[in-house]
Amino acid sequence: MGREAIAEMFARTKSEGRAAFLPFMTAGLPNPDESASLFRAMADAGADGFEVGIPYTDPLMDGPVIQQGSDTAIRAGATLDVSIGILRAVASETSKPTIAMTYVNPIFRRGVDRFCEELADAGADALIVPDLPVDESQPLRIAADRHGLGVVLFVAPTSDAKRIEAVAAADPVFIYAVAEMGVTGERTDSGSHVVEIAERVRAVTDAPIVFGVGISNPAQAAAAGKVADGVIVGSALVRRALEADSAEAARASLATAVSDIAAALRS
Repeated sequence: MGREAIAEMFARTKSEGRAAFLPFMTAGLPNPDESASLFRAMADAGADGFEVGIPYTDPLMDGPVIQQGSDTAIRAGATLDVSIGILRAVASETSKPTIAMTYVNPIFRRGVDRFCEELADAGADALIVPDLPVDESQPLRIAADRHGLGVVLFVAPTSDAKRIEAVAAADPVFIYAVAEMGVTGERTDSGSHVVEIAERVRAVTDAPIVFGVGISNPAQAAAAGKVADGVIVGSALVRRALEADSAEAARASLATAVSDIAAALRS
């Protein structure tokens, strides 16, 4: 359903008076055969949709935990084709909006149009490419639109009004607002920028705002959810998958974490 599925998700969560919860998980953890089962466990625990990370060897935006997740998944056999297959299983088995997250190099190597076609065929609804600036995103946005995919674009605490306007003009399916500067990772304290960023984005566009980076626990998610349309948690969940000694333990650990964060967003 592409963009429409994501719009429907935000409409539903807004009608419930809360932000959507979009957990991130690396495709291929704990191994390609059991990866989709982690997403099913999170769906059952209250996830509204997913950011499916396609493992990559040079993840510029990601901190040590998600880098380790990518390395582990790749060593276990999570190639690009395998990862897209996992995304297909996630989309079909959870019926939740599914957003692929990757970097620009794999897209260009495969070809922008072919890549978007394969994602759409697998059931993805949108695409996040953190190392592709809005100024250079038009070819991807055209290809994504051709295949019914939304594109997610970024703003950060350092983004000025002109930059936010450029992002809004590119018609993203939602705006990924970086809650804390730096790479992805768990933070003890976070959220100091969320109100200011939300206000500056709302002054320019009514596109949905989703906060991520540095949001690690229920309290941080709830604080961001008060001013956003959605919240992404990644490193704290990938860490649980890496630390678990079996797929069953990973599913149980993730279900607990997702349930706690989902409850915080509903409170």
